[in-house]
Amino acid sequence: MTAEEKKWGMSTTALHAGYSPVPRDMTMFRSFVPPLIQSAIYPLDDIDHYTRIIEGLEPGYTYGRTRNPTIDVLQKRLAALEGGERAMLTPSGMHAVFALTYHLVRVGDEFVTSHMTYGEAYELFFHLAPEHMGITPRFVANPGDLEDWERQITPKTRFVWAETPSNPTLFVTDIAGLANIAHAHNLPLIVDNTLVTPCLQQPLELGADIVVQSLTKSLVGNGTIVGGAVIGSEELIKGVRKDLAYTGATMSPFDAWLALMSVETLSLRMARHSSNAEKVVAYLAQHPKVSRVNYPSLPDHPQHELAKRQMPNGFGGLLSFVVDGGKEGAVKVTNAFQMITIVPSFGTSRTIATHPATHTHHIMTPEEREAAGIFDGLIRLSVGLEDPEDIIDDLEQALDKL
Repeated sequence: MTAEEKKWGMSTTALHAGYSPVPRDMTMFRSFVPPLIQSAIYPLDDIDHYTRIIEGLEPGYTYGRTRNPTIDVLQKRLAALEGGERAMLTPSGMHAVFALTYHLVRVGDEFVTSHMTYGEAYELFFHLAPEHMGITPRFVANPGDLEDWERQITPKTRFVWAETPSNPTLFVTDIAGLANIAHAHNLPLIVDNTLVTPCLQQPLELGADIVVQSLTKSLVGNGTIVGGAVIGSEELIKGVRKDLAYTGATMSPFDAWLALMSVETLSLRMARHSSNAEKVVAYLAQHPKVSRVNYPSLPDHPQHELAKRQMPNGFGGLLSFVVDGGKEGAVKVTNAFQMITIVPSFGTSRTIATHPATHTHHIMTPEEREAAGIFDGLIRLSVGLEDPEDIIDDLEQALDKL
């Protein structure tokens, strides 16, 4: 990240970081739009050219699995947006989770996290990691209690992991407070920042060491690609990249290019997602057939004041609400949507909904879901960019079916 890029605001960074349409090297072609370099191999000047590149003696590209010009632009832009030194793209958000786990821990090690975690990350942490990797997760039963986090840290702990706000219940973890605890034990704090993106929350600035993103969600925002990213220090990314080079994992240049095009409008989109969601939340909060709404703007949200400090520019487009009638009620409402589409994802320009208990978090036991606030009557709603009145009208007619 250049000194100039560090001074830019979020919207400018999303448009300019990592690429200039007027190259200083006039041997390069001019392109206003970052070019899509759809090439897996790159010609070398001579036999020693490869060695000079891989040893960092000169810039260049050798093989698409390790580096690609289009991917490099996106990595620089994401690092600048999150305020990190460097970023690494992965084929999916879940692969970013796996990459960090694979890099940071070894057989016999431990890490600390809570049940306020994306369903598939929960499966990796609490089932695949202990059963197939010999790694033990230390479970924080009350993630709102920083002392509970500290109690779970042992000499075998290698990192602390928090997803905030959490999917789908919008639990907000105190990043600065948790970073202080992790650092007191010389541990890195990893924050999954997928739900609100760097436009609304800056975990590294608050003290986190590593950020994970699923590009599939709000960062791209239109449901066209699957991708992930890890953002952190130069040393961390160098280590993760070295480990992952032998797993064959990489994002395609075309997907990276599509992501670059979408990131340009990220600030505008997140502002609209947030304002639309607040209008929808106000409607749902007063509805007689809705018993609970999860969104940080509500004064009765358990972490309302923390959320305002940690995300001063808005809370994004994801919310969840509990309807009467348990699972039967939630299914009836969701199936009645006309404009809103049932999709097990979030962060798209169109409003979409899912039933976490049977979709995204079905791998958790009923007891685990209830402990995380994922009740059978819970519907997750990802508020899009439509006119908010139209979103509310669709919710109204669906709730009338109860």
